[in-house]
Amino acid sequence: MATQSMDNGTANTLNKDHNSLPSLGMELVAHMGDITRDRIQDMALENARNNLTAIQNGESLKALRNIDLGKGDKAIIIAAGPSLRRKNVAEQLLSTNYDGAIIATESSMLYCLRQGIIPDLVVTVDPHPKRIVRWFGDPDLTQADLKADDYFERQDLDTSFSEALRTNDEILELLNKYGPQMRIAVSSSSANTVVTRAHQSAMQVYWWNPMYDDMDQPNSVTQTLLTENGLPCVNAGGNVGSAAWMMANAVLNKQRIAVTGMDLGYYADTPYKNTQYYHEAVALVGEDRLDEIYMPIYNPHLEQWFYTDPAYMWYRECLLQMTAHATCETYNCTEGGTFFGDNIHFIPLSEFLAA
Repeated sequence: MATQSMDNGTANTLNKDHNSLPSLGMELVAHMGDITRDRIQDMALENARNNLTAIQNGESLKALRNIDLGKGDKAIIIAAGPSLRRKNVAEQLLSTNYDGAIIATESSMLYCLRQGIIPDLVVTVDPHPKRIVRWFGDPDLTQADLKADDYFERQDLDTSFSEALRTNDEILELLNKYGPQMRIAVSSSSANTVVTRAHQSAMQVYWWNPMYDDMDQPNSVTQTLLTENGLPCVNAGGNVGSAAWMMANAVLNKQRIAVTGMDLGYYADTPYKNTQYYHEAVALVGEDRLDEIYMPIYNPHLEQWFYTDPAYMWYRECLLQMTAHATCETYNCTEGGTFFGDNIHFIPLSEFLAA
């Protein structure tokens, strides 16, 4: 892998100069916002319209502003990156008296509930019609579904999902048990399967619109959503982890926000096949040219190489911009990955918990 052959001098140059990164990878990053909108906006609008009745009978995200989640001004985001297990985040949380807010991505719910951690808030945003419901447990999961999509079998997040049917039954049971104690911020564009599972498990649902584009532009998808359902619009940074950070900052008004499992990339020993967008990358350039898409990143805080893909690089840059304009302090307690910059306190989780 390219990341293993570069010295620290080259690494520092790469981190400072995007022109030193694979040109095709960075070209895709530059267009990732448009690529993402083109890929999901029609699906997002259709889902939002299908959800109108549930939205009108539910709570707006605005209602969360009147609820105190966690004590004090701290929040910890639990995302589902590979560092979540490598760094034993749950064990660290459970061994302290931390009483601030815990906000989990839907992809980290199983991890949390297995460990006896009940998040104060769960966040979901992706409109995918089949994948996202798997984090909630899919009552209709079949062997045909598993053969049609190997995402959960090969992905580098929760490896237990490779035992698909057993793990699916476990999630169904856990969420049905703990759902009544949990709140969830559900985007209007979520698939009906996700919305149904949230309601079946008696989670307290709060609705919001992701911001897909500039609301002042003609034919704005975001403005269309706002007009049709009246929900608050939130800059989600293109992914659920960034959306969870924004919930802590703009909705719950937490002033010290730590992120865990927010790798936004991969450990150097991760095979390309186990990355999130492997099939899309192969379809675009072929197996032999993947080094032109995947980008090496040297983390100077850890003195360690990681690598990322255009989607994660775009998420990284969006989140860095979001944190730069925020009034809160952001602490990356992931202890791995590519998310670092001028406005990020890169510290161990133990240090954040002790402060």
